[in-house]
Amino acid sequence: MLLSKTQQFEMYRRMLRIRIFEETLKANEIAGHLSMGQEAAIVGACMALRDDDYITGTHRSHGHPIGKGAELKPLMAEIFGKITGICKGRGGSMHLADNSVGIIGESAIVGGGIPLATGAGFSAQVRGTDQVSLCFFGDGAANQGTFGESINMAAIWNLPVIYFCENNGYAITTSVERSHGQPDVARRADGYGISGVIVDGQDALAVYDATCVAVARARRGEGPTLIEAKTYRFDEHCKGLTIPVPYRTEAEIDEYITRRDPLKLFKASVLAVGEISEMELMAVEKEVDVAVAEALAFAHDSPFPDPTDVYDNMYSNPIHYPA
Repeated sequence: MLLSKTQQFEMYRRMLRIRIFEETLKANEIAGHLSMGQEAAIVGACMALRDDDYITGTHRSHGHPIGKGAELKPLMAEIFGKITGICKGRGGSMHLADNSVGIIGESAIVGGGIPLATGAGFSAQVRGTDQVSLCFFGDGAANQGTFGESINMAAIWNLPVIYFCENNGYAITTSVERSHGQPDVARRADGYGISGVIVDGQDALAVYDATCVAVARARRGEGPTLIEAKTYRFDEHCKGLTIPVPYRTEAEIDEYITRRDPLKLFKASVLAVGEISEMELMAVEKEVDVAVAEALAFAHDSPFPDPTDVYDNMYSNPIHYPA
């Protein structure tokens, strides 16, 4: 599926925003689960959605709101625990949400977003809209009960949900080969009678194409799709986490960083088409550098929440008891 020149710029911009945003977190010694290396899977999927479509994320979720188009300043402020954050500084790195672009929540619970995305798809079906719901989850979450329960329900009711597995090969330190009966998560779709697709998660255009097909099927009322993006995280499971016994080889990591970097691959493919020049991409890179720097300054300058307000946002509505 061909992207317009504007869409190509936006795809590169969003991937770069994720990369520079997280490099900035690292430089400022902010702990977190970084998604560098997985930008193509995130942005390729999100670019196939509308603003009013829903997504749920994971504990590794700085990239998902950025991929969906969220503003950087509130995201950075939230990670710094500031009142100007997207969740008023009360959610932090693993609990980012932005309803304005359809992000209904992220969770530290492995597989926690899968049933929520299924419920969002059910809501769209009941309300008679053509919205779809997409849930991001990792290969480790595919072994959680919520995965099978949710997909089975979506299959029975033809819910407009895309189950999107970012298979980076490792659940913390446990490889897919050691934790799955067979390594292809998408093959599990056969057991539920739905479509399952495997895609190169380092190729943003391939991910976009696969997700567009799944989204179109969902909007037509043809039910869910399970997409598995084979991807890779460049960093450790969590910044600052020390693993005493190596579980990945330096050669493996270097192969992905030097030869399979999604930003480098996308940039090369765009330049090869010839519609966009190196100078134009450099302008995007400078724009992103400025945007992230402004977000960092905004986070530093923002105040912390007032501890006396801790209960103000615990309930969406006051609870009234009958007399």
